[in-house]
Amino acid sequence: MNLETKWLEDFVALANTRSFSASARQRHVTQPAFSRRIRALEQAVDVTLVDRSTTPVGLTSEGQLFLVTARNLVEQLNESLSHLRGLSIANEALDIVAAHSLALSFFPPWISRLQKGLGELPTRLVAMNVGEAIHVLREGNCDLMLAYYDPFATMQLDAEVFPSFSIGKVKMLPVSLPDENGEPCYSLQGSASIPYLAYTQGAFLGRSVRMLLKNDPLRMKLRTVYETAMAEGLKGMVLQGIGAAWIPDFCIREELKSGRLVRAGDESWDIPLEIRLYRCSLVHKPGVEKLWRQMMKLPRDFLQA
Repeated sequence: MNLETKWLEDFVALANTRSFSASARQRHVTQPAFSRRIRALEQAVDVTLVDRSTTPVGLTSEGQLFLVTARNLVEQLNESLSHLRGLSIANEALDIVAAHSLALSFFPPWISRLQKGLGELPTRLVAMNVGEAIHVLREGNCDLMLAYYDPFATMQLDAEVFPSFSIGKVKMLPVSLPDENGEPCYSLQGSASIPYLAYTQGAFLGRSVRMLLKNDPLRMKLRTVYETAMAEGLKGMVLQGIGAAWIPDFCIREELKSGRLVRAGDESWDIPLEIRLYRCSLVHKPGVEKLWRQMMKLPRDFLQA
């Protein structure tokens, strides 16, 4: 039998509130995610614990019996953990998911600047692709999501359910390794074929590049020689002189400044991007709501990296 502690805590909450929606709010998850967790518990014990035919919901006879065990286990575990951790809820870390490039190059200076306005912020950051991050946010399994804003609404995030605000405006630049004269080894301006370092199909940044090139003759000159979902991976290949790529400017500031990389094309080839911080309004976690209110009151220069 494979039981998760959070399922037991969910079941105890449901027994107290007799409401899936109220319990979901109490457990800081969306109602669909909460319902799935109760189903998972029932499947694990191979017994129907909740009578869903009544309003408010009730417990089956098996559920009432199991409730005694669940409450005892949860209480004992919480008591033990409180002694081990010695942590207060006020210092609970925020769980943040972010696109890979944002986690590696954008997040460190941004969170550092934010803490100058709000004080120390314990955080847990997990890097993943945008699609996975959205799924985690929808499931209520993170507190905040750091992602690129999608002007074409392909992310399908309802603004009321998933409020957000802008924390940065950046650009993707076409870059290349320089030759001995400081000129790009692979220039978008020439007539020759260009070895192209591309984002994989489905990568958010790749979609932005494809939109730029969709109706431009340049795409006929680009010869794809390498693909990856991560901007940092493309940066490494550009630095090896393998080809040209579009990379967010915050990933390559030092390389451009030192001359290790140069533009492969002028500013007409730049792709504007907006970075946003998202939360789920259905998840009512006091620490997140407090942080959100504080951030909304800060001057823009504290939020913009």
